[in-house]
Amino acid sequence: MTKTKHFMELALAEAQAAGARDEVPIGAVVVLDNVVVGKAGNRTRELNDVTAHAEIAAIRMACEALGQERLTGADLYVTLEPCTMCAAAISFARIRRLYYGAEDPKGGAVDNGVRFYGQPTCHHAPEVYSGIAEKDAANLLTTFFQMKRTEG
Repeated sequence: MTKTKHFMELALAEAQAAGARDEVPIGAVVVLDNVVVGKAGNRTRELNDVTAHAEIAAIRMACEALGQERLTGADLYVTLEPCTMCAAAISFARIRRLYYGAEDPKGGAVDNGVRFYGQPTCHHAPEVYSGIAEKDAANLLTTFFQMKRTEG
């Protein structure tokens, strides 16, 4: 198994745990020198905090673990294309590489929407790799929202 696949599987596990908590199933893992330094799933509902996206929580955890505000040299694996808020946080944290699973045509801000990293006001753009375990990530979201519609 490749390292990329391994770390994305960890992000998918975080997404599954988020879904089990009735959160939108998105997971993220921050890796530095092949060591996981932060991992999280969405917790917006649990914490009543619109900023508690998986990426933000994983970045916060990594910064705390490393005792620094920047994550230069770190990679982020996330199951869904980051939104504008998360894309900005990834830039501000100086993440080296972003790996994501499913695209988000409605809310994504990397390859869709505002395309944050392509803007002249973006100070740091990570290398971006999309489509990693895309089907697995998309299936988690599809299944979650189908269940929500039948519950309603």
